[in-house]
Amino acid sequence: ANQSSSRRLTMVGVRAAASCQYLVSPATLPRIPDALSVLSYNVLLPNSQDGWWNYKMYLPPLGPDQKSFSTWEHRKSLLRERIGLIDADVVCIQEVSPLSFEEDFAFMTDDLGYDGVEIFRKGRFRPATFWKTDRVELANPAQHKDRTLLTTFRMVDDDDTEGTDDDYWHVLNCHLQAGKQGGRRVRQMVEGVTTAFKTSKNKLFENDPENLKLIVCGDFNGGQECGAVEYLEKGVIGPDFLEDGEKVSSKEKVLPISPMVDAASANCIDRGGVPPPATLVVPELISIMIDGGSVETAYIEPRFSKVVLDRLHRIYSTFA
Repeated sequence: ANQSSSRRLTMVGVRAAASCQYLVSPATLPRIPDALSVLSYNVLLPNSQDGWWNYKMYLPPLGPDQKSFSTWEHRKSLLRERIGLIDADVVCIQEVSPLSFEEDFAFMTDDLGYDGVEIFRKGRFRPATFWKTDRVELANPAQHKDRTLLTTFRMVDDDDTEGTDDDYWHVLNCHLQAGKQGGRRVRQMVEGVTTAFKTSKNKLFENDPENLKLIVCGDFNGGQECGAVEYLEKGVIGPDFLEDGEKVSSKEKVLPISPMVDAASANCIDRGGVPPPATLVVPELISIMIDGGSVETAYIEPRFSKVVLDRLHRIYSTFA
């Protein structure tokens, strides 16, 4: 499997959390009345055309007879199998290339039946959202914000022709800014969630927009302690919060909806005795790259570990 240090998260609102009965993977998700199943997957650029570096992301390094494992065709076959097995109503993907999107992901429609699709309008690394129109339909045009893609769905029910609050689900597909950009990631999250709240209140006229059914998923490019997650879970973030030793906001920002919970680890979700699923395919690397000490010190004032420094010195001595 590929290794990756980015954090993939799925946050759900309080009402949505009540519908999360259990999470298992890889297995077909259960069909629960009035509930929405969502799969989030960072497929990693390069796809078939743009980029070349995926072979470098395998540990141990691929041997000569294993090079095909890092090709898009091989990876696409694995994606087709896994996504088809899980059979979610909605699939949120990150890191698709606009140069080859239609060809690379034709299998989503042709083989798996995802006949609804929206790809983010700009950028090299784009999110895209797929859905099955026999299960859900768009209740509002998709909304493209700063590295977030909001789709609002209504459950398809032939016996109910008028939308109600229980029919609507809001799905925010995110690929937040990478690097030392904690402030921008918070702003991106504020904008995305606020857009969902305003859609619920001003366009769909839901009775309780502060408790809308919202799923925020994707690649947050931050850990559990980052500002974007703090904002969602605590419901407020201010200038006293530091990420990478810097403020993420110059003033207090308040979540317009009830605080959210992490779908992978929240205690309030009934999984029928099944333990929380893993959120990383392989062990994370930050604990190796950053010097030890307390979690707070390592996160707020990170310093390279001796292992990394030794390797940097060796690289410099060899190539400088």
